[in-house]
Amino acid sequence: MSQAVPTGPLRRDLALISSLIRPGSRVLDLGCGDGGLLRHLMSRRGCAGSGVEIDPDAVLSAIRAGVPVIELDIDQDLVLFADQSYDAVVLSRTLQAVHRPREVLLEMARIAPRVIVSMPNFAYWRNRLRLLAGNAPVSKDLPHSWYDSPNVHFGSLDDLERLFDELGLTVIRCLPLTASGRRSPWPDRTRNWVAGAALYELTAVAGG
Repeated sequence: MSQAVPTGPLRRDLALISSLIRPGSRVLDLGCGDGGLLRHLMSRRGCAGSGVEIDPDAVLSAIRAGVPVIELDIDQDLVLFADQSYDAVVLSRTLQAVHRPREVLLEMARIAPRVIVSMPNFAYWRNRLRLLAGNAPVSKDLPHSWYDSPNVHFGSLDDLERLFDELGLTVIRCLPLTASGRRSPWPDRTRNWVAGAALYELTAVAGG
């Protein structure tokens, strides 16, 4: 009998991602960090899968925790994965940091029928106020100063949803998030103003 993979408490947004993934799924987690989400999915939901990470220290942490991780560049190396080779592919709070978000999303839709993406909302009202005051936004969702931020794209949720539409990706579910990673209590139509980030479940498969 195989030993269970140890797992600890997840960030609130990662727990929401976990709830969107069907038990027993094959999952590819892009930018997986130390593999916390995959550890949880393997231990609690009977999933299998792999992580992709470019930070060697994070790769080592994930491997030590028993999570299969491949050290690859998300911008360049997703072509190595076969069509529909996973059930779900996840990109959590990383899209704004890749250089080619359009191409990365298209590759994700090729790799799996379910695409799960979350991204900070640069149009969040607190960020707008900071910009009006003449300062670059710094918040829980955007924790880095302008000079050391990994983010290379600065889009709103409206911008992101227009890109999904352009790429033929259908939004199955959108979960606006507060700055603490909880589901936003505000009406969905206000998300571009009041959500610090949002989580999307998408498909490019006809009929969803």
